[in-house]
Amino acid sequence: MDVDNFKAYCDQFDRAVNELKLDKNLATLLKYPDREIKVELPLVKEDGSLKVYKGFRIQHNDARGPCKGGLRYHHLVDANEVRALSALMTFKTALVNIPFGGAKGGIQIDPKELSCRELEQLTRTFVRSITPVIGLHTDIPAPDVNTNAQVMAWFMDEYSQINGYTPGIVTGKPISLGGSKGREAATGLGASIILRETAKYRNIPLQGASVVIQGFGNVGSWAARTLHSYGCKIIAVSDAAGGIYSKYGLDIPKLIEWQKENDSIHSFKGVEPIDNEALLCLPCDFLIPAALGGVIHKLNAEAIKCKVIIEGANGPTTPSADEILWKKNIPVVPDILSNAGGVIVSYYEWVQNLQHNYWEEKYINSKLEKKLVDSFYEVAALAHSKQELSYRTAAFMLAIRRVADAVQMRGRTT
Repeated sequence: MDVDNFKAYCDQFDRAVNELKLDKNLATLLKYPDREIKVELPLVKEDGSLKVYKGFRIQHNDARGPCKGGLRYHHLVDANEVRALSALMTFKTALVNIPFGGAKGGIQIDPKELSCRELEQLTRTFVRSITPVIGLHTDIPAPDVNTNAQVMAWFMDEYSQINGYTPGIVTGKPISLGGSKGREAATGLGASIILRETAKYRNIPLQGASVVIQGFGNVGSWAARTLHSYGCKIIAVSDAAGGIYSKYGLDIPKLIEWQKENDSIHSFKGVEPIDNEALLCLPCDFLIPAALGGVIHKLNAEAIKCKVIIEGANGPTTPSADEILWKKNIPVVPDILSNAGGVIVSYYEWVQNLQHNYWEEKYINSKLEKKLVDSFYEVAALAHSKQELSYRTAAFMLAIRRVADAVQMRGRTT
């Protein structure tokens, strides 16, 4: 189902602004990006043909610090999607109270159609195209959909060849190039911490809680691994090709080993196949959509049977679905809180790069946990104080207020 990503974001923003009774001029200033860049990226392919790809970098707001946000390589990337995601990054960093603003970027491409050499060359061309507007204290990219530590290594190397050795220009790098311990697991671990605190807050027993995870990439697999260690029962997971289900719970450690060996979750023993749409509608305690945006929408929201949704992906629930779920008394813990673990540890990576001093994973995870737990209870307290307030609106209200305060104190409204 097609989703207007920016309209979905605007609906969420407007609802929170109305609750805050924010000045209209200030609200308009905060809603839209500060800068939008579109670049043409020529690539000579290995067969000798030339193809030109579209790249984007959109910087939403830097009032609270340098812009921060991932780079995604996907055939559906467009300015509208990147514009929305850049704004969500601004409010995500504000909500968890780290000194960053928001940005997002990407290339409109299916990376499976490129060889490794072609992907490297395209990445390096993209770096050269956006170098004038990024920097160690300006805009720090990171991995996102279909990008990883290797892409960040190419990015860092190309930028460093132009500007001198600058490991802090991106986060999510290999540890050998200045990456942070704990970064790979951070988003999935963070979603698990939020699920644990939600269960405690809503009196849902964590031991044996049934969990469905849509998406078994980096976020979904790490969430599954962590929740399994908590004693949860992961009854279904999926990837783009479909899902697997067991009412008795999946053996997650064995499934992860199977995925590594077979590059797939399918044909795993002792499970039933299930399609992605049916998986979303399984009865369970917690549903974690951890793939792409817009997967829970007005056409399937009525069929959702979980007790709570924990958003692992960016924008997986549309505003119309939010309304339906609210009427069904199914709370949604929003992406700007539940998947913020990645940007929190990205911040710690950047700090370590600036200091040239690297931390142990146990220390990083303890700081991550405190940041997320504190943020969850701030959101829960505000939502509880106003009976008609969703977790999403409460989270946006806290975040927008912090960004608005920074903009006003810097004198940007005069």
